[in-house]
Amino acid sequence: MIKKILISQPKPATEKSPYYDIAQRYGVEIVFRPFIKVEGLTPAEFRSQHISILEHSAVVFTSRHSIDHFFGLCKEMRVHIPESMKYFCLSEQIALYIQKYIPYRKRKVFFGETGKMEALVPHMAKHKNERYLVPLSDVHNDSIAVLLDAAGIAHTEAVMYRTVSNDFKKDEPFDYDMLVFFSPSGIQSLMKNFPDFVQGDIAIGTYGPTTAKSVIDAGFRLDLQAPTADHPSMSSALNAYLLKVNDD
Repeated sequence: MIKKILISQPKPATEKSPYYDIAQRYGVEIVFRPFIKVEGLTPAEFRSQHISILEHSAVVFTSRHSIDHFFGLCKEMRVHIPESMKYFCLSEQIALYIQKYIPYRKRKVFFGETGKMEALVPHMAKHKNERYLVPLSDVHNDSIAVLLDAAGIAHTEAVMYRTVSNDFKKDEPFDYDMLVFFSPSGIQSLMKNFPDFVQGDIAIGTYGPTTAKSVIDAGFRLDLQAPTADHPSMSSALNAYLLKVNDD
């Protein structure tokens, strides 16, 4: 019987989240508590990469985190971004987030149609004379570099933020019947916070194949995995899982 679930993501910004419907439907308590958090590099850490922001004429944003930490570092280092700077974003949603820092209409902002880098590259290729800066996390692969190199686009990858464990406080309760993870970093944080963790009857659910593999590699039992053909979202998969286990 599942009564209390930890969803390792930030609390939804709207009450229309399907997780609230699930909580009401099955009478379970759902707690949103990330196991990981993102923090920016210090100016000194960034400078150690020997990258000059102002040597670039365009910035590529792959997430809201990249926007927050790019402008945050610029502010801390007192780097004045020129009006001529161009911004290329993976999606329209990310592009609109720039309004938090600059007047959207007064800048040149471009975005891809699918939210994938493959859809953004053609827009960048139309501006091949730009020198692109790509803010990234400390944990990233070479997929962006491979695409841009193949398209002959001059760019610099710059680590501006990192993912770290969002440690539990000593008096913070950990009395969950189910844990739901969305990244391998969450599993690592679980083992860091609770090195003597014994799963027992606690169910574990994951989203994405790499997260599922991390659970298995850590020696834990995987009780729920998404996405699947029938359940493309975690909320859908969780709904089906609770329907089964809480009605048994």
